[in-house]
Amino acid sequence: MSELMQRAITALLLLPVVIWSVFFAPDATAFASFAGAIIIVGAWEWTRMMGWQPVWQRVSYVLLLSVAVVSFRLADLAAFPPALYALSVGFWLLALRLVAGYPGNAALWARSVVLAPVGYFLLLPAWLGLTSLHAASPWWLMFLFLLVWGADTGAYFAGRAFGKHKLAVAVSPGKTIEGMLGGLGLALLIAFGVALYNDLAGLRLIAFLGLSLLTVLASVLGDLFESMVKRHAGMKDSGTIFPGHGGAMDRIDSLTAAAPVFALGWWLAGGF
Repeated sequence: MSELMQRAITALLLLPVVIWSVFFAPDATAFASFAGAIIIVGAWEWTRMMGWQPVWQRVSYVLLLSVAVVSFRLADLAAFPPALYALSVGFWLLALRLVAGYPGNAALWARSVVLAPVGYFLLLPAWLGLTSLHAASPWWLMFLFLLVWGADTGAYFAGRAFGKHKLAVAVSPGKTIEGMLGGLGLALLIAFGVALYNDLAGLRLIAFLGLSLLTVLASVLGDLFESMVKRHAGMKDSGTIFPGHGGAMDRIDSLTAAAPVFALGWWLAGGF
């Protein structure tokens, strides 16, 4: 079976689960638990990407993230997530420089003492962003998913059809500038359609489209950052949980950057 066919079958199987958890789960806790489970599997895979071997180290890392997730879920910390989103955006600006400078700068970050806290910066703000958007409106959370999926789909087909110029050859040789532009184009078409449906106009339309563009660019960076860490670790996929798609981190790498960026923009705009 071809990799494309595997990817298509896995996506078709996962889509109903995602739709159920977003729209039909009995309460918000069910979605938070579903998203938390994916994040926790991602944390387990991240320990492998860091090169950790002892099981107790890997389990301890995952347990600490689990405690943080449960604490945010149970405690009244509604005022804290925007600050964490802002810190996450600051991290992604730094990550952009790391991706652009790879492999020359690998000695600065390719150590577990750096990658261990980085993993929490990837995963916890992403989980908070997803759950906050779901609490605000399941439809806006689905819009975020459509943006990321649209960018990924557009990049895949545009890259195959027109790709000539490499985007970040040292990090991910298969990605091209043409592919990225195709992904941006499809995602912005989705955003424009949603804006028309919601009668957005004037400054709110500009802000919405600008936030959508920044979110898609962040999703590309999230993908590239994880690819950089995997490449340095000598790994093709973060795991094997999803046939044709790799591991949980391979599925949420774009969202680790896109979710906090969109959630911060949503909070600053007061919704759309």
